Formats: sequence, C-alpha cells, structure tokens
Amino acid sequence: MSQTTISVEALFVYAGTKQLLGPINFRLMAGRTLVIMGETGAGKSLLAQAILGTLPDGLRSSGVIHLNGQRIDQLSPQERSRFWGREVAILPQEPWRALDPLMQACAQVQESHRFVAGLDKQTASTATANDFSTLDLNGAERRLPGALSGGMAQRVAFAAATAASAPVLIADEPTKGLDAERRDKIISLLAQWPNQGGALVAITHEAFVARQLGGDIMVLKSGTLVENGTSEEVLTNPRASYTQQLLDAEPHSWSKQPAVKSGELLLCAKNLCIWRNNTCLLKHFTLKLHANERIAISGPSGVGKTSLLDVLAGIRSPDEGHVTRMRSVGHTGIQKLYQDPPAAFPDKVPLGKSLRDVAQLHGVEWSVVSGYLSELGIHPSLMERRPDAVSGGELQRISIARALTAKPAVLLADEPTSRLDPITQRETLAMIAGIAKERGVAVVLVTHDLDIATKWADHHYRLDSVLS
Repeated sequence: MSQTTISVEALFVYAGTKQLLGPINFRLMAGRTLVIMGETGAGKSLLAQAILGTLPDGLRSSGVIHLNGQRIDQLSPQERSRFWGREVAILPQEPWRALDPLMQACAQVQESHRFVAGLDKQTASTATANDFSTLDLNGAERRLPGALSGGMAQRVAFAAATAASAPVLIADEPTKGLDAERRDKIISLLAQWPNQGGALVAITHEAFVARQLGGDIMVLKSGTLVENGTSEEVLTNPRASYTQQLLDAEPHSWSKQPAVKSGELLLCAKNLCIWRNNTCLLKHFTLKLHANERIAISGPSGVGKTSLLDVLAGIRSPDEGHVTRMRSVGHTGIQKLYQDPPAAFPDKVPLGKSLRDVAQLHGVEWSVVSGYLSELGIHPSLMERRPDAVSGGELQRISIARALTAKPAVLLADEPTSRLDPITQRETLAMIAGIAKERGVAVVLVTHDLDIATKWADHHYRLDSVLS
C-alpha cells in the first residue's frame, strides 16, 4: 500500500477571531495528485501557507498536519523551514517573491542543486543546464529576475523548487501567465511528479489544468469545502452549483463583447522596434489607439508583450520608431497594470494607505475608490493588510482600483486577470470594458489566452501577425 505523504486534519486559519478557512481534511498518498480549485480569495493559498508555516503576520492556524510521517503543525516556522526543498517543495504563486532579485537565474537553480539536493559543483552545473533546456529557458541563464518575463520567472522558480525532488510538491497557480505551449509543458512536468512516486498538491483556477493532472479535486469557496471527489466525477458531473459556475465561466464559453464606436485618437505608435540582449523582440509594429477602444495583444511568453507596454507607457524608449501621445492624454493619463502586482506596491505599507495617497494626489473622493473596490469584490477589511497578506488575485484587483483612481485616458493591462478564477476574471474584464465605454478609456490588454483576446477586444494583435 502506498505511503501517506501528507495528511491534514481539522485545519483552520484565523485572522484574530475571524475564521478564514476550514475545516479542511485530506490524506494524500505517494503517487497521487490533489487539485485545489476555487475563486480568488477562497483560501487556496492560505491552505498551502498553513501547511508550510508561512502564514502572513496576524494570521494563525490550528489542526494536525503530518508530512512524510512526521507531525509538523507543532513546530516553529524556523523548524518547519528545514523541510523546505527536501521534504516538501513549493512553487509559489508569485515567482518573483521566491527568486533573489540580485542573483542570475542559472545561479539560483544551480544553488538549489548544490545545497538542497547535495550535488557537487560540476554535476549541479550540468543539471541546471538540462533544466534550462527542458524548460525553454535558453538565453535566460545570465538574466536577473527583473529582466525575465512572468512566464520565464515561473519556469525558473519551478526549476529551483524541484531541484531536490522532494516527496511532496505544492504548486500554487503553476501555469498563470503562460502561453498554451509552455502551460502544457509545465503541466506535463507536474504530471511526472506522482508518476515518479511523489505527491502533488496543485492549486489552480483553470479547469483545463485540473483535467490534465487528474487525481482528486477539492473545491473551495470563501474558505469552505463545497465539493470533493475524483477529477472525472467533479469536472464531468459536479454536485455543487458553484463548481458548475466555475466550469461555465471558462473563456471559451464567453460571448463576444459588442464593439463600441471609437472616439478621438489618443496614442499612435509607428514602426516600433524593440531589442533585448541583441535579439529583436518586435519589428515595425504600428498601432493607433482611440478613446473607448479595446485592443488585445497576445504572443508567446518572452516575446516582448510587456516590453511593448513599457514603450507605449513611456517607461522605456523604442530602439526604432516613435510613440506620439495626444495632448488630451495628460501627464498621468496613461496607467499600467503590472503583471506582477507585488512589485507595484510598497511591501511595508498597508494597502489602504497606498490607495488613499493616490486618491489624494488625484483629487478623488475615497467613496469613489471604495466603489471601485466593491465592484471588484474587495472587502474593506483587506485595506488594513499589507500586500503580502492578501492573495495574488486580490492584489491584482486592488491594483486595478488604484489605476482607475488616477482617472486614466489609456489603461495598459499586462495579464490583469491571470491570477483570477474564471468567474472573477469574466466579471473583472466586463467591468474594465464597461469603464472603457462609459468614460472613454482606451484599454490595451496583454493576454496569453486567445479566447479572451478574440472575445473581449475590438481588435486583436499578435506580435507576429495582426488579427482584426
């Protein structure tokens, strides 16, 4: 009989006396997969943090946790940290939080092979080269994390996390921000974990990922377990109406957003060329952006989508070509939603303080900001927390509210819903489309999801071709 690698009994998470999660119970055997699904803020990441002993300040857990036959819930965070990488590996939702910003990508993976897996220097170097080749990271070896795309950073974090082949792997939203080809490769690598005798806990909001990984599924809503069973049972014949709502909200089921008559010209980009590390990412790209217009830009991870947004925003200059911004746009009329929301917030400042500062700067009443937060499903209590004490999806929606507070004429959205479950993703993009229509805001959306690009936008640009 297979050995139980991880078991959780009567697990709860609290903020003070308020219950955020629980009760959660499960046993996971070696060679098996457990997929945890649910909407943004449902408690999926809290569950992983409670197991690892990495809950943010102000949160506490109770319950019994066994890992590879050892009880760990009574251990201090420092004692539990000795298990990381060796007994349990974590692929975090925000890869930039797991990577050293001052260390080259290959050095970080090589360090895991040496000091966690215990390989000698030469063997660790060879293993690292194999990782970079397998994960299509050739050319990224000497880059710092800040120079990596979101998809590249996720793959580097995967290589570092799995270097020591820990018996248990917890993967928190492992495919977010990846194009279809690289998503499929990560899913294939994750699927090998149980096939090789390990246990996989995968947190995802994508039903496609759950179908591919198989195993068992737990569906969470507002910190409560609403359904569990095998992958085939839950995804084919869900018992809970909420599970069916998640499945119905997948982008391929969306209706096409009606086109809106475009307004005045706001921005014009002509013959843009963008280079990175002696490689041409973008060549002779031309774009006209009008008020009310919704444009989607797609393409493989690392192809230059984020760099293009930076050029349109004026954060960097094009290597060739030029961008003209109309006078009506104004000094702060272009706002960018970053692919990595933790990097866009001061990490020691409460979120409410950050948003109030922006509101004061732009002369916006707090009631207006509160209205945005309410529309985005953000509870007022989250404003008391720091960025690391909310989920990635919650932080992304808060960043949307902050950008709208600046009263933009142009909103540049870099994968703004990649951290959101299908229901919240559809609602959030519908809200952005509504604001674009009502206030004449032009939106440029970067997405790896072709269904979203074609069904949400008025025009869809691929960096290697143009679709209208």
